[in-house]
Amino acid sequence: MIVLTVLSGVLAGCAGTEGTRARTAAATASREPAKGTASPSPAPGSGPPVPARGPSGLTPVFERRADGSGPRHTAGGSDKVVALTFDADMTADQGPRAASGEHFDNPALIASLRRLEVPSTVFMTGRWAQEYPSQARSIGTDPLFEIANHSFSHYAFSSPCYGLPTVATPDMRDDVERAFAAIRKTGARHVVPYFRFPGGCYDDVALKALGPTGVTAVQWDVVSGDAFATDADAVAEQVLDGVRPGSLVVMHCTSSAAPVTDDAVRRIVPELRERGYRFVKVSELMRG
Repeated sequence: MIVLTVLSGVLAGCAGTEGTRARTAAATASREPAKGTASPSPAPGSGPPVPARGPSGLTPVFERRADGSGPRHTAGGSDKVVALTFDADMTADQGPRAASGEHFDNPALIASLRRLEVPSTVFMTGRWAQEYPSQARSIGTDPLFEIANHSFSHYAFSSPCYGLPTVATPDMRDDVERAFAAIRKTGARHVVPYFRFPGGCYDDVALKALGPTGVTAVQWDVVSGDAFATDADAVAEQVLDGVRPGSLVVMHCTSSAAPVTDDAVRRIVPELRERGYRFVKVSELMRG
């Protein structure tokens, strides 16, 4: 069974601006950012659970919150599973930076995940797939991984959103479909109909705009803090402190912006396994 919640400002009682206030994620569970990290990426909102079915046409959102509320993996009750997810970020205008040698990929991280045999979900921008087609194909043809959609250019779908440029509402559907097209053009086969909003920011307008795409938006409950971090142990500690049965962790597959992720993962994985955790892809987490 897939357990989903349709998050709406109206349904969740957050109608500050008639149900279209951006659902920008709050930091994980009243914890300070890990030493050596930048301010953590946003984590999902802390509103109360809402009905599994909401207004027709809204994109469903799969979300576990840091306080433990919201949908979770339910197979076996307290089954100790965790999903590691990696955002492969790149914007449409970063081509010159890539051409000059900046790495928006992280092949060492993917190699570590393979060596450690960690099933994972990569939320990939279409621009990343265009820049690194052989890597996208390699990830997307390996049954260890699945590729989900992270927009074409990592522009925000609601504003304000951490200074990101914003996709115009009429262009939102096309942006998502363009990203899927770019990913599939590489030859990737394990492509799943999940979408992660850049910055974790969205509102009812965005949910309605993406309804026709058939995607499910996927949030998270554990912020790794790996973006711009310089201390791998601090990132690892932040993840290890936050993980609970059914957790969904957000990390990055962009070495220029998250240079210590590989080192952190190589500590996180064995420690969680020692605690009895099993790693799953988002698709398995959602099946419950």
